[in-house]
Amino acid sequence: MFLCTDILNIELNIFFKDEDIMDAEFAVIGLGAMGSMSIWQLAQRKKSVIGFEQFGVGHDRSATGGESRLFRTAYKEGEKFVPLLLDSRKLWRELESASKNSLLELNGGLSIGFPESNLIKNTMKSIKKYRIDHEILNNKAAKKRFPQHKLLNQEVMILDKESGFLRPELSVVSAVYRAKELGAKIHTYENIRSIKYDNEGVRILSNKKKYTVEKVLISAGPYIEQLLPQYGDSIKVGKIVMSWFATKSINKFNKLKYPIFIRENHNDKFFGTPTFDNSMVKIGLGEIYNKIENPMDLDNHVSIEELSKVKRIVSQYFNYLYSDPVRLSVHMDAYTPDNNPIIGKLLEQSNVVIAGGFSGHGFKMAPIMGKIASDLLIDDKTSYNINFLSPYRFF
Repeated sequence: MFLCTDILNIELNIFFKDEDIMDAEFAVIGLGAMGSMSIWQLAQRKKSVIGFEQFGVGHDRSATGGESRLFRTAYKEGEKFVPLLLDSRKLWRELESASKNSLLELNGGLSIGFPESNLIKNTMKSIKKYRIDHEILNNKAAKKRFPQHKLLNQEVMILDKESGFLRPELSVVSAVYRAKELGAKIHTYENIRSIKYDNEGVRILSNKKKYTVEKVLISAGPYIEQLLPQYGDSIKVGKIVMSWFATKSINKFNKLKYPIFIRENHNDKFFGTPTFDNSMVKIGLGEIYNKIENPMDLDNHVSIEELSKVKRIVSQYFNYLYSDPVRLSVHMDAYTPDNNPIIGKLLEQSNVVIAGGFSGHGFKMAPIMGKIASDLLIDDKTSYNINFLSPYRFF
């Protein structure tokens, strides 16, 4: 567990002297989606870097996990993200080439909703501005083309042909071990107890050892408040339950016939991916189930009440699926008040960079966020427009 106490600050003052030798140029704390990509980028740029992970590489105790993540190019969250996503796609391919693993598959992506909804309007803004390859299907055409979905009257579909799905666990593992091949030092099952930073560098105390580096990236996902308590009001942790369902016709849900999708209407928000194992189909809710005060106390139990909504959604909005889930997994993510991530240097100290609060839509852009974090650590700036993601915009 990450802790930050007065006792540990006293320990730091005892343990760390001005004459301490640097263990590396940079440290990355938290090797999930953002940390794994950041340490890969730093190692690729031939920098000496240490990575710390309190669990194992590719673990499921945070926002990474659940077999698949969506990759969307036409972006309902705002057209400002599209340039980041386009460059992120290039970096996904670069990581695939370096690791020899298949991580990103573009089988298309559906946005399903009413024409006047923010989902459809914002998606079309992205498409028009960046000329994304797509099709618009009216209600009748959508029902014929994708009969897996039960559409409400007047609902339409936008097919973004540049979208698809990612393999999250394999992606994290691929990035971390590629960084290790390039010289990064990886410390797993090591808890960071305290951090002290000033103009002379960053001093880190773990449950095993003390370290000194020039700069640090804090990318601890749901655990970030334990290291940076000043973000307690800006980053909240939510429990997410992912669910898989058996089908009466599995061939209708393979990646060739069933694109990834997001769907929103007045009452419901949910998403899904094609079958990966030829037996189950994944459906998830696009909202926080309930808030978690301490991420170390995540309850993996899923109550009947928690399942009731996703059961209703499967019955109401899908053909060919049985409504009882056959598999469940519990995860966490960190959410900000505006549901946009936080990335940048801390206002009070330039040798600390934060990347967190990705609010359920960060994994697809993890490689470019890793590049941006490495830019900030190495050059103190980045060429990408991240002003709207400022770490101190909520203060």
